[in-house]
Amino acid sequence: MSQSHSSSARSSSPAAASEKFGGKERRRHRVYITRNTEYHFRDGFCVAVRDRRTGEFLESHLALRRRVHGGIKFYLNGGIQPNLGEPQPGEALYFESGGHDLVTSPLISVDRPTREVVQGYLERR
Repeated sequence: MSQSHSSSARSSSPAAASEKFGGKERRRHRVYITRNTEYHFRDGFCVAVRDRRTGEFLESHLALRRRVHGGIKFYLNGGIQPNLGEPQPGEALYFESGGHDLVTSPLISVDRPTREVVQGYLERR
């Protein structure tokens, strides 16, 4: 696990926490993590994108201010399987936007960002 991953997200996934809780998910922040990039969401919209290697937030990225529309699972035989629900590890994020669709590399985890990280990108707005 890279240092930038451990410093930016908690170890418990939202899915695991909601299984324990049993109520409606009320958390506003979520971070989707690929091998190279962190996609930070607030209320379903991407509010920050961070390069995991450098730890720098990217000021211009196609995912910013966009809603994720689901996940896509790619299979070795060339098949794909869409998931219109919450993207899961092993699936790529799918953003749809009038001809400028974006598909990320597969997720390695879905976590909660730390309060410090959330404060950092909220202050930059």
